[in-house]
Amino acid sequence: MSDMKKKIEKYIQADQIGKEAENQDTDKQKTSDTSVKIQIDTESDQKKTDTGDKASQDASVQAGAEAEDLGDSLEKALETARKEAKENHDRYLRVCADFENYKKRTAREAEDYRKFANETLIKEMLTIVDNLERAIDSSDNHSEDQTSIIEGVQMTLKSIQSILERFHVTLIDAMGKPFDPRFHQAFQQEASEEYPENTVLREFQKGYRIYDRLLRPSMVIVSKNKEASGPEKESDNE
Repeated sequence: MSDMKKKIEKYIQADQIGKEAENQDTDKQKTSDTSVKIQIDTESDQKKTDTGDKASQDASVQAGAEAEDLGDSLEKALETARKEAKENHDRYLRVCADFENYKKRTAREAEDYRKFANETLIKEMLTIVDNLERAIDSSDNHSEDQTSIIEGVQMTLKSIQSILERFHVTLIDAMGKPFDPRFHQAFQQEASEEYPENTVLREFQKGYRIYDRLLRPSMVIVSKNKEASGPEKESDNE
């Protein structure tokens, strides 16, 4: 009886030891499985981290390229805007300059029109002045009966000359002056010992100016050296 009891206790003890060993193996397996799982999770997390880092790097590179492209586009757009602004500014300056020139030209044309609007009429009046002066010059040997007529002609001439002066018409002084092609029109040369060469000897028709513009040139005879005319006379005599 005592032996049986001992056997049973040994059996129970062996069973407990087996269960404890089994439990230890189970714990070890669980620990191993947990370690493996943790390692797998760690590797997975690492892979995810690496993948995330790579994706982040790719995104950063792409964002940098896009930013660089955007910067280039903005730089080109800015350069184009600057060029257009400069062209518009230059165009504005040209338009302003053209407008200023237009205003000056218009004012000058208006002033010239005001000054010379009666130029054609005044030229026609000069013919009347010429005829009145010829009438007075030809009346040196007039009779006493014609005195009043001559005085009337002189008064008429003075009135017309006064009107011409109000319109800034002035007589060109030509007699005894050096020949000036701007105001004199020579139709003949004459040898002279009294005057130097190219001097106005006589005036057949008086010249006039209106303001600073020539209205009619003086018709004149111009002097030349008498020595220069000598050979011509000798050749004519031959």
